[in-house]
Amino acid sequence: MTMTRRNYIAGMAVAAAVTMSLPTAAWADTLKMGLLVPGSVSEEGWNRIGYNALKGVEKELGAQVSYVELQQNPASFEKAFRDYASQGYTVILGHGFEFQDAALDVAPDYPDTVFLISSSYIHEDNVIGLNTDTSQPFFLMGLVAAKMGKKAGLVGGMEIPPIQQAFEGFKNGARSVDPEFPISEAYIGNFSDTTATKEAALSMIAQGVDFLVPNASGATIGGYQAIAEAGKDVGTFSIFSDFTEVAPDNILGLYVADYAQGVVKVVRGIQEGDVPSGNVEFGLKDPEVMKFTFRDDVKNPVPADIRAVVEEVKGKIAAGEIQTRAR
Repeated sequence: MTMTRRNYIAGMAVAAAVTMSLPTAAWADTLKMGLLVPGSVSEEGWNRIGYNALKGVEKELGAQVSYVELQQNPASFEKAFRDYASQGYTVILGHGFEFQDAALDVAPDYPDTVFLISSSYIHEDNVIGLNTDTSQPFFLMGLVAAKMGKKAGLVGGMEIPPIQQAFEGFKNGARSVDPEFPISEAYIGNFSDTTATKEAALSMIAQGVDFLVPNASGATIGGYQAIAEAGKDVGTFSIFSDFTEVAPDNILGLYVADYAQGVVKVVRGIQEGDVPSGNVEFGLKDPEVMKFTFRDDVKNPVPADIRAVVEEVKGKIAAGEIQTRAR
């Protein structure tokens, strides 16, 4: 059984994907879920996470699912939401903060559809934000950077809240070790220009950065390419997905978001008629969703004493004893 895959084109109706024999949902004969992603799901990283979440709902809840790959075009966001909602989709996931405004515009016209928005704190009627607090694992990365390096660099896609909050966590983690620890920060202005990410990273490395983390959705890989080219003296962490093949000698550990587990939990509740009453936030307290691990097979692994500190801090963050960003 295979999924029909079509890119979204303005004026074209959304194409439905696999159909299965399903259990009865709370208010529909068939649970139908659509996904909007700001790029290609074929690449490791942010868009693949959204796709995996959709496939998780298909597998575990027996849903009929469909997805569209979009460019950064708000008009196309609204059209895709309307196409899915008009076809009776129970849940539509806009995978990224940039989908929030379009969902808010469309949702009042489709009160029986639940609009989920990744990396968003919104909760307004049937529009619900699903936020993975990436400031928490980034806090741990910053702590490691300050203990092992001399200067850190952060390369982001666009200066939007989810990336700003992740970088805030990194800076707070580093400065919990050394308040004067130097950190460079830059944004390339989009999520697709791999070359721009690479050039920004190389520029930082040339200026003495020895620990660097890129966070630019589909363009993130450019940062890892720069790190690999720079040699073994630059450390990093793989974020969202596993990029160790790109920079095997540099990646000290991984933050992997198994977002699918969180989305399945939320959609299962919706299927049973239990729509979240507020914004949903996942963090280190949800180990099935947020995984932070170290690599032992790297040439210069994180030392045992630093790992012990990280584990202690990780527990305190999960318990709410350490705040990783401003609330």
